[in-house]
Amino acid sequence: METKILPVDVRNAGTIEAKEVSDDILDELSFSVNHKSVDGQHLVLAASKLKSSDTPVAFPTETVYGLGADATRGSAVKGIYKAKQRPSDNPLIVHFHSLQQLRSLLKGHSSTSANSLSTTDMDPIPAIYKPLIAKFWPGPLTIILPNPENSPLAPEVTAGLQTFGARMPRHPLALALLSLADVPVAAPSANASTKPSPTAAEHVAYDLDGRIETIVDGGPCDVGVESTVVDGFSQQPPLILRPGGISLEQIRTCPGWEDTRIGYKNTSEKESQPRAPGMKYRHYSPKATVVLFEDGQNAPTNNDLLAQLGPNAKIGVVRTKRWELASASSPSDLLVCKQNVVHEQNGHAPQDNGLGFAGMLQSLHRSNWSKPTLERHNIMLDDRPIEVLDLALGFETDNIARGIFSALRDLDRQNVDAIFVEGIDDDEGSTAAAVMNRLRKAAEIRVEG
Repeated sequence: METKILPVDVRNAGTIEAKEVSDDILDELSFSVNHKSVDGQHLVLAASKLKSSDTPVAFPTETVYGLGADATRGSAVKGIYKAKQRPSDNPLIVHFHSLQQLRSLLKGHSSTSANSLSTTDMDPIPAIYKPLIAKFWPGPLTIILPNPENSPLAPEVTAGLQTFGARMPRHPLALALLSLADVPVAAPSANASTKPSPTAAEHVAYDLDGRIETIVDGGPCDVGVESTVVDGFSQQPPLILRPGGISLEQIRTCPGWEDTRIGYKNTSEKESQPRAPGMKYRHYSPKATVVLFEDGQNAPTNNDLLAQLGPNAKIGVVRTKRWELASASSPSDLLVCKQNVVHEQNGHAPQDNGLGFAGMLQSLHRSNWSKPTLERHNIMLDDRPIEVLDLALGFETDNIARGIFSALRDLDRQNVDAIFVEGIDDDEGSTAAAVMNRLRKAAEIRVEG
């Protein structure tokens, strides 16, 4: 199978706008494709494959790249599990381009057309979720919903559960693609199972080349970690099942969600069937041994580095807020820890003006994040020559989230023996909590402060 990468700049692919829907909680997307542009043609081709092919299509969202297929066709959904080599009891999140499309699915096979559904008395969307949808959709938030009787969803989507996860992505390219395909799209992250999530098309190609036919390249992802997953339907008080781009503090500002609790662990929950993706199996793991220093309060000593040195004599280092490289001529440890670090003032939540359709349309005009440069240092430790490959993600938590999966992948491709990662304080907010949740699941060794 030949894998093709289709570059798409959504600004050239067509016209996208949000239209107000009377008496509803959310605007509706309108997308008109430009069939004369190469970008528009690529998008139409990808949408046709999503709708009719049994081979999944990779595409960008604001969180990570997703691997999508028509959620109503079992043969297509099986293609996701096959390409990723994903365990069959790990449920999939279903992506929608409009509330009317979601309502139509929740009504089951007996539903009339989506446009005829009432948004009041007959509304199948549970009332508990409406404040969240109004505030955070489209965006990095997945809600757990009841799978209806006579559900059009393929059984492979829910992995035997009576519920499913639904979200509306904020990435304009993703919404345009979903709108053109006009089918519910099941889409986990577009990586090989257990590997770090892909935040660029090249990451997808590295993992899935020859396993899928189409990768839509929309550039690097803006958030860098997956969506927050919440359950307010089957759990009271409501639970966060997976941390992500929307914080506990933000969720608690919504009516009915004031007492929301944390319902996830930072290790794999192997004994039970997962209620949401990312709960059961080891995730986000490169081949190299990952050594996580929990909150960066301490840096690894030279002896720590030597203890993980293998036949390649290469060590990877991912630095964030505190760690610095000492002078190569210094007799002390290679890595030192700054003692005075100014914490971000707004670390608990992204600004609300980046949420919803307004934030999505604003993102069309943002410049892409610059990937940090990999630096190489050849040093002697205990009379042994080693190569240290260093990636500094910077101080800002948002940039750490955007770069962490890419950093793990880049260092792994350099065949390092181990990757030492400087953790961050997960009390800073949703993004920090999501980063640390993923790192703890990736790490074989965790060093407490």
